[in-house]
Amino acid sequence: MNVLILGSGGREHAFAWKLSQSKQLENLYIAPGNAGTAQCGTNVNIAVSDFESIKKLVWEKSIDLVLVGPEDPLVNGIHDFFLQDDILREIPVIGPKRDGAQLEGSKDFSKQFMLKHGVPTARYKSFTAANINEAPAFLESLKPPYVLKADGLAAGKGVLIINDLEEAKQELQNMILNAKFGNAGNTVVIEEFLDGIELSVFVLTDGKSYKILPAAKDYKRIGVGDTGLNTGGMGAISPVPFANQEFINKVEEQIVKPTINGLLKENIDYRGFIFIGLMNCDGEPKVIEYNCRMGDPETEVVIPRIESDLLDLLQGVATQTLHTKQFNVSTQTASTVVLVSGGYPEDYEKNIEITNLHNSPNSHIFHSGTTIKDDKVVTNGGRVFAVTSFGNSIKEAVEKSFITAEQITYNKKYYRSDIGKDLMLLENN
Repeated sequence: MNVLILGSGGREHAFAWKLSQSKQLENLYIAPGNAGTAQCGTNVNIAVSDFESIKKLVWEKSIDLVLVGPEDPLVNGIHDFFLQDDILREIPVIGPKRDGAQLEGSKDFSKQFMLKHGVPTARYKSFTAANINEAPAFLESLKPPYVLKADGLAAGKGVLIINDLEEAKQELQNMILNAKFGNAGNTVVIEEFLDGIELSVFVLTDGKSYKILPAAKDYKRIGVGDTGLNTGGMGAISPVPFANQEFINKVEEQIVKPTINGLLKENIDYRGFIFIGLMNCDGEPKVIEYNCRMGDPETEVVIPRIESDLLDLLQGVATQTLHTKQFNVSTQTASTVVLVSGGYPEDYEKNIEITNLHNSPNSHIFHSGTTIKDDKVVTNGGRVFAVTSFGNSIKEAVEKSFITAEQITYNKKYYRSDIGKDLMLLENN
């Protein structure tokens, strides 16, 4: 099979690395890819938003299956674009159509969906310029901190958690009336704060059947001890000690099954990944958000733990035969430590040369923000690498990742030195 992956981050490198191991794979293309994906297949310099150029590539390279990594092309309807085209309509796209992608593309839609189909979540109300005068009373009915979410996609920056009531009221005005997050904030969801431990559960579905993938916990803050600004993710651990089989069974019965059945009831033919952001509230799962794709850097610990042929699973999604596919997961722990550019998540330099990037016997080095310039690998983003390692414990896996992280060299390199530390205490209890 000839396969095309859309995207350029660590998630896409992990996909490419895994798919390249399939005996069913003939040629692998990644658009636009990075310096790491180039080791697994052929990079093609096409943006994920350039649907016409993607169409031309699919036709020229006789692509048999397209795997969409990021959310933007899904929310913007790339799957619909394929189905509406005479040339492309028979080529499977792994990722939902525009209607299913609204689970991520609209916070208001996803909250309505959860309530309609009995998925446990936080109490909420949505506001626009038309009813903004009702918002102060709703905020006053909640206990701090106050959670404000821009309805649309805001590059991971559209969620505010605020302790002060008056500040929350002011930020709501900034979002709706002053376009703090552009059009994404035309509608704002205010919801009660869920107190607990956060984790992510991933589901692969063909629209009828599903496989629950390994759970993971990521680390979003830039600083040690979960301090500083939010980032796209500084590391991840899988499995999660507090998400035992009893808890995952609750997630399946209370969240996964109602979600899949809800999509069926609403005639949404959803084929792809569902990322379920959860809060473990005293042993009870509640949904914070849905995403319509795999997370990053969670993919870099989830995909390596899957022992089955990923391409075979994706074919099952395409043909709605996923229930017949073999699915095995490693019992070992996987950790990933993200190396970032100095200054991230604020301003940072690009085109910094990277050295000592040889293969590590203890780790997989997934490229996130790299490119090749004058035959050298250089930085090309805020998050540069995700270093993934296996171990029989979180401590063992993380220590391997730290050793490899130290080996990689570039100016102003930074990573968090406490990834997994909080979970080690739970693991040992």
